[in-house]
Amino acid sequence: MKRRHVGWIAGAAAAVLVAAGAITYAVAEDRTGGPAVRTPGAESADAGFARGMAVHHQQAVEMSYIVRDRTQNAEVRRLAYDIAQTQANQRGMLLGWLDLWGLPKVSEKPPMAWMGMGDMPERGDGSLMPGMATDTELRKLQSLNGKQAEILYLQLMTDHHRGGIHMAEGCVAKCTVGVEKRLAQGMVDAQQGELQVMAQMLKERGAKPRS
Repeated sequence: MKRRHVGWIAGAAAAVLVAAGAITYAVAEDRTGGPAVRTPGAESADAGFARGMAVHHQQAVEMSYIVRDRTQNAEVRRLAYDIAQTQANQRGMLLGWLDLWGLPKVSEKPPMAWMGMGDMPERGDGSLMPGMATDTELRKLQSLNGKQAEILYLQLMTDHHRGGIHMAEGCVAKCTVGVEKRLAQGMVDAQQGELQVMAQMLKERGAKPRS
């Protein structure tokens, strides 16, 4: 992969982290002295997205740190680091918003119920939402090294991003808190760009996305 792609990822990740801090501040200001904002309900799209994406992001962070220990390839390690840092930061924001709103971080309803997908069958084996890897796939990633680990990581993260984009698009359409909708749109834009980069990285390794 050409270095300009890696540079673009690093720059985009830095921009997301800066924006994330501003968005967190904006939500806090709404609650402490800014314009009056209606607090979302526990079963709202805003709360459902925050809970679901926090879980989704946590697995992306986990996979990224796994592959950093399984390969010495600088480009894959840099991509994994950028994804881990960005999504860990966003996860903290999402959980922080739930605290600000005084809402629970878990729900008895299925993860995608807020999108009208509560009756969607789970993939099982630890995969709770679209795009999430199974426990078996994570164990396989932990067992591989070098190019094989890189390929599986890129394939799993491609699936993960596709599922994340679908969920973020749902928030853009259904959430009511403006800053959360903007964060969701930022996720869509950033992850679509990373999908293109990962497709090129897979091609360079003689592989392609799983679907």
